[in-house]
Amino acid sequence: MKSLKLIILFSFLMTSLAFCKNPTKNGDEKKGETQTDILPAADQPENYLPLLEGKRVGLVVNQTSILTQSNNMHLVDFLMMEGIDVKKVFVPEHGFRGDADAGEAIKSEVDQATGLPIVSLYGDNKKPAKESLKDIDILIYDLQDVGVRFYTYISTMHYVMESCAENNMPLLILDRPNPNGNYVDGPVLKKGLESFVGMHPIPVVHGLTVGELARMINGEGWLKGGVQAPIQVIAVKNWDHSMHYSLPVKPSPNLPNDVSIRLYPTLCYFEGTDVSLGRGTYFPFQVYGYPDSKFGDFTFTPVSIVGMSKNPPQQDKLCYGEDLRNTDLDHQFTLKYLLRAYSLSGKKEKFFNNFFDKLAGTDQLRKDILSGKSEQEIRASWQQDLAAYKTMRDKYRMY
Repeated sequence: MKSLKLIILFSFLMTSLAFCKNPTKNGDEKKGETQTDILPAADQPENYLPLLEGKRVGLVVNQTSILTQSNNMHLVDFLMMEGIDVKKVFVPEHGFRGDADAGEAIKSEVDQATGLPIVSLYGDNKKPAKESLKDIDILIYDLQDVGVRFYTYISTMHYVMESCAENNMPLLILDRPNPNGNYVDGPVLKKGLESFVGMHPIPVVHGLTVGELARMINGEGWLKGGVQAPIQVIAVKNWDHSMHYSLPVKPSPNLPNDVSIRLYPTLCYFEGTDVSLGRGTYFPFQVYGYPDSKFGDFTFTPVSIVGMSKNPPQQDKLCYGEDLRNTDLDHQFTLKYLLRAYSLSGKKEKFFNNFFDKLAGTDQLRKDILSGKSEQEIRASWQQDLAAYKTMRDKYRMY
């Protein structure tokens, strides 16, 4: 039994790699509180262990599901050491260890360290099936989101909530701070453009934690048939939306540090073009470029990197562009890099691929860019929807 506990204790130490941090802006922190004072829900076992006693537990987790106050021990390991009857693990895009490439198929398998069955919720099977819940009494969702509509962990949460509603399964959401949670911006998703990279009528930067968003999904009746998921949210302590938060573990393979997370909503639009945003380098979402010297003086060459980007755009081609690695952590969503690249390309409608409108959540952004509108003019087009969203958001805020 002692040896089993030791295996569980150390099984995730090799995968809980140190996150490459940038200094937090202390001026935005609540007076008297620091990063170490912030307690994600997982770090408050006194609030959730009593809810799990005597129950068969399933978990929706990945490499971000850690207890920061316990040397980044994984939640699965912690619960098993506490004698909780963990039955299986459900995993989102990028897998249990968070090392699968974007869009890469995730296999259902058995975790070698714990012996637990792993059920993929990415690919053909995005929603927990009734059969997979039959030996579970309660499901826990604990994934670190980055506060952006097209980051798919919140799409996974939607389907988990829907399955829980349909099967009368209690869902316990362990909340975490949103590293882009101090503002709201971008176009609101339009009806008819729903996809796995945008399931809800929310802006690109939605300004909610997963717990707050789950409350909104329920409250606005966004689940199929308007069903309500039986959720309970354990809140974060000592954090609010005005505070910066540096993630202790990278949330996915191509968001390696704080700057990449702040630039993510801005640069991800390049996924809807053939401009490289640094996939295939060790600084993804911190640069952008194209194989043409007119795009800038900074150069990089995307290559295949196992565990990050196996087949990056513009692979093995010298790209010219801009290096944004010195971007301030106060950075907020902007279209200026997208508009600059579009103008330099001279490609007109061929600049965009079929994925662009899904990322934007609207076809209006593409049309506005093609018509030559400025960022100020484009922004004006979404202000009414954004104002309505902010009013709705206020109903569900917890922090």
